[in-house]
Amino acid sequence: MRIAYLHSGSIPSVYANGIHVMRMCDAFTEAGHDVTLYALPGSYPADDPHAYYGTRHRFPVRSVPAPDTGAAGYRERAARVSELLTDGAAPDLIYGRDAYSLALAPDLAPLVYETHLLWDDPDIRRAERELLARPSLARVVVITHALARDFRQAHGGPGTPPVLVAPDCADPPGSYPAPPRLPGRPGVPRIGYVGHLYAGRGIDLILDLAGRLPGLDFHLVGGTPEDRARWEEPGRLPNVYFHGHRPPGAVRAYVPLFDVVLAPYQKKVYAAGGLGETSRWASPLKLFEYLAHGRAIVASDLPVLHEILQDRVNCLLRPPDDPAAWVAAITELLADPALRRALGDEGRRQVLDRYTWRHRADDVLAGLH
Repeated sequence: MRIAYLHSGSIPSVYANGIHVMRMCDAFTEAGHDVTLYALPGSYPADDPHAYYGTRHRFPVRSVPAPDTGAAGYRERAARVSELLTDGAAPDLIYGRDAYSLALAPDLAPLVYETHLLWDDPDIRRAERELLARPSLARVVVITHALARDFRQAHGGPGTPPVLVAPDCADPPGSYPAPPRLPGRPGVPRIGYVGHLYAGRGIDLILDLAGRLPGLDFHLVGGTPEDRARWEEPGRLPNVYFHGHRPPGAVRAYVPLFDVVLAPYQKKVYAAGGLGETSRWASPLKLFEYLAHGRAIVASDLPVLHEILQDRVNCLLRPPDDPAAWVAAITELLADPALRRALGDEGRRQVLDRYTWRHRADDVLAGLH
């Protein structure tokens, strides 16, 4: 099947949406489909997006710029994407996270729209209404049951296409580049965090924990230089190491180096630039990477995370506003290797059974062939 994937973000970039989109296109390609990705030009300097993201398969990535970042600019870009879709062999399916381009796509094939939040931008909401009114829209894909319920409440009605829940995923651990050499004290347990340093991601909690647990080394992998400076400079601690942004294809090599990994989401979680509060609907990529590598996880006890995480089954869940409970959880895991191993083994088993990108690719395409 020929799949045109329409993405509203840039490739390559430092943002998680780019990782998700490249992993999905990689999985579609692995499943034997002919995929072309249409994205904004890269906002991060990388000559080869496939090497940057660490994809296992290659597929065309076509850069389609927008004249500006307003609604008119995105609609003009959508019109250009439509022209490109009619240039050559027609796709059998048009899939994507770009409401503007999907709403204006030519009637060449069924449409599938994926969204990871309820947009509050009125222009995007208008594009979504246009898209949802199209008879060719076969289904909507969301990442959590919480988002499915809210999406149906916001957009449901006669003729609304089915909404499919497909959580984020991870690839099974494979061969990676040589593991990085981490700074820190020899023999000291390593506590890891992988991800951005945005508001609501719990970076202040991690720094609090580092101050309470001076005998442990804390490593934070990710974050733009601006966000890193915001956290690193004001409260420098000798047992905290900020590694900054790393290519997504290289980040996986860090996770196995940590004894315990953290997902300290706060009650309100924001995307880049403080836009979009997503704590009600999140399906964090980092959690699946942690699970896939069999790491012992301490995560925030947020309702949406219960869709994937179970306390003392595949992680330890603790209140995001109770640092003492996090100290106790980390201390328990470090003192009990059997518990760490049991939680990690169960997490890895769950990923391999149901949360791989290939599973997800097959699920979102089921019945569309």
